[in-house]
Amino acid sequence: MNNDVFGKCALPNYHGHNYELQVKITGEIDHETGYVMDMKVLSDLVQKYIIERFDHKNLNLDTEEFKTLNPTAENIAVVIYNLLRPHFSKDVELQIRLYETPRNFVEYPV
Repeated sequence: MNNDVFGKCALPNYHGHNYELQVKITGEIDHETGYVMDMKVLSDLVQKYIIERFDHKNLNLDTEEFKTLNPTAENIAVVIYNLLRPHFSKDVELQIRLYETPRNFVEYPV
């Protein structure tokens, strides 16, 4: 069944991707700073909670999040969202766009 569902991606020793992550925030612009959020702060959050956790890792073997969850692009996007969401105020909306290839991507939430 695994081969029927995942085809070439069902290799016994896994396979890899070079994902590209985009994090989108929307909200009211602070009149004092001119920011919805300081981009350096956003970059630091992504580095600390996502890049350091997942970059250059076998997601199936090296991460807790995917030991029992199939690391599809959709599931990875949801996990990233859930890791980042607590670090934003409730009035800021967050969206994750994860590219598996330059032409194939998922967004969460939609």
